[in-house]
Amino acid sequence: MPRPKRCRRICSYPAHWSFAPEDGACDETVLLMLDEYETIRLIDHEKMTQEECAAAMGVSRATVTSIYESARFKVADAIVN
Repeated sequence: MPRPKRCRRICSYPAHWSFAPEDGACDETVLLMLDEYETIRLIDHEKMTQEECAAAMGVSRATVTSIYESARFKVADAIVN
């Protein structure tokens, strides 16, 4: 039986909920979840370590590492493709 999922604290919601190319050509959507947004915000924008981010979100460092990896892949995919 899997462990129950812990609630993750989101301290700041995004100012904009969607982004699209300027030319309007948008074939597919990349969906960034709120916890992924929060890890990107805390680690890259607020310059926190993964341990500090984990404490702020109320989850383990391993969970933050997993969320952060997923978020960075999605952001890179959105920028490149």
